[in-house]
Amino acid sequence: MNITLKIPNTIIAMLKLTLTLTIVLTYSLTINPLMGQTVAINGAGATFPYPIYIKWFSEYQKEVSNVKFNYQPMGSSGGVRQLFSQTIDFAASDVPVSVEEIKSKKLEWNILQIPTVLGSVVIVYNLNEKNVKLDGNTLSNIFKGKIKKWDDQLIASLNPGIKLPNKEILVVHRSDGSGTTEIFTNYLSMVSIDWKSSPGSGKALSWPTGIGAKGNDGISAMIKQTPGSIGYVEYAFAVNNNLSMVALKNSSGKFVTPSINAMVKAASELKNVSQISQIDIQNLDANKMNILNISGDESYPITSFTYILIPNKKQNEKIEHLKKFIRWALDNKGQKMTNALSYAPLPEELRKKFIDSI
Repeated sequence: MNITLKIPNTIIAMLKLTLTLTIVLTYSLTINPLMGQTVAINGAGATFPYPIYIKWFSEYQKEVSNVKFNYQPMGSSGGVRQLFSQTIDFAASDVPVSVEEIKSKKLEWNILQIPTVLGSVVIVYNLNEKNVKLDGNTLSNIFKGKIKKWDDQLIASLNPGIKLPNKEILVVHRSDGSGTTEIFTNYLSMVSIDWKSSPGSGKALSWPTGIGAKGNDGISAMIKQTPGSIGYVEYAFAVNNNLSMVALKNSSGKFVTPSINAMVKAASELKNVSQISQIDIQNLDANKMNILNISGDESYPITSFTYILIPNKKQNEKIEHLKKFIRWALDNKGQKMTNALSYAPLPEELRKKFIDSI
């Protein structure tokens, strides 16, 4: 006996729809297995830009919810080293990596180096006396251990009207490899022949005197708790910790207290920005970006760009996400967040050139 079952049209339609959705979902997961999954992007490096980067990551993730940034502030040297060993997706450094160093690693890919914001390395100290002034030569003598007390004649001559204490100076420097250190010691090498000959400049060096602390936060904490101490940190850390900052004599002979405006003034003196027809972010010339001890009555002399470094690999989803993030950070939305966190935005012309280059 033959039995014929008649399935209602509505059930047939539902079965067809279910089958179609199953095929589409299977195809989508085959083509893009990360669809709907979080993309974790790991970075490490400079402590100098840490406050602004954390803010950017948080705000960007509100707009692009499937991208999560993890960043470890370990110092520029550590970040660059991990980038070369391919244990992270991007690095942050306060100074560009030289073309020669990149070539020496014999990598299968090049590195894109993009400036993100302006910051300053400021000289902080712990004394009751405020508004202390120093010039480059005196500063180098302090960090060489040649000037040992705050009431030394060289310091006193720059500070008439301030009664400086007969107190030992404790120099605090970075114990880790640091772009902040390289910026600071590059400046000292520019203003002091004696410093340039020894100990010179670099991310890490043999300090003639003082004690070491890790990171900008480590130096900030040490200065805050140690009367008579002096050290160097990124401007944002000095502001956040309410530390006294030295007014430093610039190349125009003016004493300038660190400020966002003084950073902007320094960057505005970068004459060659308008002459750069095409910026090669794979072979970035650090000399073209150098604004240390630049001229200008209102320019703070230890102002610098800080950089994000990413490997330029083809067909890499994380790299594409990173490029989109950097464009966002360099656009108006990202740059408008800089002042509130004690950084200065990039000059407009330079910012546009780098956006076009990514």
